[in-house]
Amino acid sequence: MNFSRQRLRRTLIAFSAVGALVATPTAFAWSHLGHWLVGDLAQPLLTPAAQQQVAQLLQGEPVPTLAGVASWADELRGSDSDLARKTSKWHYVDLDPERCDYQPPRDCPGGNCVIAAIDAQRQILADTAQPPEARRDALKFLVHFIGDVHQPLHAGARQMSEGGDDAGGNKYQVSLRTAVAPEGRGARRQVAGGPIPTNLHTVWDYYELESAILSPEKYATQLRQGGMPPVAPEALGSPADWAVESCKGIGAQGLYPRGEDGEWQHKLGGAYLDAKRPYAEARVRLAAARLAAVLNQALK
Repeated sequence: MNFSRQRLRRTLIAFSAVGALVATPTAFAWSHLGHWLVGDLAQPLLTPAAQQQVAQLLQGEPVPTLAGVASWADELRGSDSDLARKTSKWHYVDLDPERCDYQPPRDCPGGNCVIAAIDAQRQILADTAQPPEARRDALKFLVHFIGDVHQPLHAGARQMSEGGDDAGGNKYQVSLRTAVAPEGRGARRQVAGGPIPTNLHTVWDYYELESAILSPEKYATQLRQGGMPPVAPEALGSPADWAVESCKGIGAQGLYPRGEDGEWQHKLGGAYLDAKRPYAEARVRLAAARLAAVLNQALK
């Protein structure tokens, strides 16, 4: 798939602007680039049978590949359709990073979270009695949601001292210095390399991967060269396992930055992005490997 850098930039601007401006748990995960990478890395890992069915289901799509449909679920959220409203909470689950335990009645009421959404869409995709349109949408949802659940801040929301949680880092405001062009409202008034007012969720949705300064194709090649994690069917785990794993990474990887004095830090720069990028890339690789395993099982 050939993406021009300019075209990708325009797409990323549209997505990151929302994430930077709206302090809600509905911000986009991984941005367009991250989801594209998950789909592109997963495609070669499909079995011939799964490849064939994916091609059939995606006939008529503008770009009929996993990467090409990876951001469809986010694009859907920009519409005013019934499906957009129904699925708005399917992109995340707010586990407490202090415990990272998943209790469906508390964390996923009515099945409205990313864990239940993956389970439900996997069943629809595997059911050949379902209408082709339903299975096509299920495939597109799976590509996206499996990417979402591997973004740590789509699986955890830190409790705040004043009560409530921080909506997966959306309410954790930061001033970011980076070579990446600033996005969002007022971006044109920002000086390149100067402090960008944003939040920790947007740092992980957009700036973390984008700061590698690579085209999508080159980035995918680099990630493949780093090795794709093997995922045996018996070791695949469940979406709940993946969400808990992502949640635990918030604390284990120090995603909420602290200074030497132990105080929370709200000024970030290239050193933070560079230090955390290997973990972000590992999550993208693992999401791709698990996506392929799920599709291979569902499309036998």
